[in-house]
Amino acid sequence: MSAPSDDLMDYADVIARFEPVLGMEVHVELNTATKMFCGCPTEFGAEPNTQVCPVCLGLPGSLPVVNEKAIESAIRIGLALNCSITPWGRFARKNYFYPDQPKNYQISQYDEPIATEGHLDVVLDDGSVFRVEIERAHMEEDTGKSLHVGGATGRIHGASHSLLDYNRAGVPLIEIVTKPITGSGERAPEVARAYVTALRQVLQSLEISDVKMEQGSLRCDANVSLMDIGAKEFGTRTETKNVNSLKSVEIAVRFEMRRQAARLVAGKTIVQETRHFHEADGSTSQGRVKETAEDYRYFPEPDLEPVAPDADWVERLRTTIPEYPWLRRGRIQADWELSDEVMRDLVNAGALDLIIATVDAGAPVNEARSWWVAYLTEKAKEREVSLEDLPITPAQVAEVIKLVESKTVNNKVAKQVVDFVLAGAGSPAEIVEAKGLGMVSDDSALQTEIEKALAANPDIADRIRSGKVQAAGKIVGDVMKATRGQADAARVRELVLAACG
Repeated sequence: MSAPSDDLMDYADVIARFEPVLGMEVHVELNTATKMFCGCPTEFGAEPNTQVCPVCLGLPGSLPVVNEKAIESAIRIGLALNCSITPWGRFARKNYFYPDQPKNYQISQYDEPIATEGHLDVVLDDGSVFRVEIERAHMEEDTGKSLHVGGATGRIHGASHSLLDYNRAGVPLIEIVTKPITGSGERAPEVARAYVTALRQVLQSLEISDVKMEQGSLRCDANVSLMDIGAKEFGTRTETKNVNSLKSVEIAVRFEMRRQAARLVAGKTIVQETRHFHEADGSTSQGRVKETAEDYRYFPEPDLEPVAPDADWVERLRTTIPEYPWLRRGRIQADWELSDEVMRDLVNAGALDLIIATVDAGAPVNEARSWWVAYLTEKAKEREVSLEDLPITPAQVAEVIKLVESKTVNNKVAKQVVDFVLAGAGSPAEIVEAKGLGMVSDDSALQTEIEKALAANPDIADRIRSGKVQAAGKIVGDVMKATRGQADAARVRELVLAACG
């Protein structure tokens, strides 16, 4: 909860009196198999302190070795953000005491980051474009994780004791820092959200991180300051740490603008400090006084070679940078002739990229869309997971669709096949073969079942013969039941009408 002294100014009055200045710092955990400077695995959710070694625990005599894949990912991020890639740079030691950083320093980059001077054009809600200038993207290692036990809030204040999990210590991080964002005016909170949204989409398209904010693999720190309209010097900033949803980024920026404005008008000062964001009511509260670069006593990391990416390698990596997701969406929307509303629903449901991948695997658009937004969405809700976390790939969905198109299975049986895939029973083709789910297409076998059904229902047979063809539905249903749903209902109907003709 916010402190009792945190008076808030009406937002319209804030905009009338002050110009907001933003600065966004986004940390993204890379999805490398091993940590930044050692060979420990990086899987999320392992038992505490089971993914550690002397290097990431900072034990005496251990020496770091840089992860080449992490460097590659850092370069690709820089290129995607229109940055210049530094031809030669060094890691640095950032010195501070934190219990979740066992070395008491963090290996990071200071004055020689891997990427500098970029920009990202973000699309706002009304379709207008706002350019956010990127100052730098630099490599570093993540800290461990503290668990504060015995308090009501999960924070250290009021806790009886703390536990430390070093599994995350040493996981590769890229920190992306914007230049001061000015000129956004009343839309500053929206710009902040739009920027983090666009950045997250770019990182996701690069496939270098799962960018799950709820798991901490993408974390946003929002810097906010206010200055009088027309002033040339920025105000004192605060840094709201680890905001963990896109909506919360917007809420946190708006709150800080209102809080700071109320203090300034009341003649109070703004303290340069970190702030905690509270999801429950959208407020922020005081954290700690913010250190300056001098406080960290940066110096070059003596145990690591300089990073000097080969120019040809950088250019090869440039060819791997995908189209911006929002440009791709616009092209797809036009190609598929989708309305803005339908497109928005597909994006919000997390289905669009899955549908695209299914189409790329050879499925028709309408069938791919139908499977993901209907049956698979239902299955995701049952399991309480996102669509992308379902244990079925777009290629497997495309395979199911092809099985239906080739009349190997019908639509009803196809759902059974999908259920077996979700249960880990194998590929769609393997399941059809192993479970005997192939469609019964032998007319003689179908006619045998039809004759049985007609004999068991003579009144229905008479009605069909008298021209009441709608009565054939009962016979078709019996035959479908007899064949475990593995017949082509349309073909069965044709044979029933022929038999009663």
